[in-house]
Amino acid sequence: MEPKKYSSYAEIERDLEVLKLEKKINYHKLVLSFQKTKESITPQNIVGGVLSSYKSYFSNSYVSILQSVLPYVIGWFINKKRGR
Repeated sequence: MEPKKYSSYAEIERDLEVLKLEKKINYHKLVLSFQKTKESITPQNIVGGVLSSYKSYFSNSYVSILQSVLPYVIGWFINKKRGR
């Protein structure tokens, strides 16, 4: 990248002002992002997130879990009735 050539101090001042404003904008974006992150990291949100992920996992695989466990439960009841 070639250095920009300026023909007047006014151009330099204008570019410096643009850079200064961009720096302020980026700083405020960073502060806002930090605040949002800080607000989202609460015990309620963490526990809620964990529970919702497990809920979605188990609700989607409920049938397969039931099909896997049901034969063992039935076998256990049959063996219990026989006295084993």
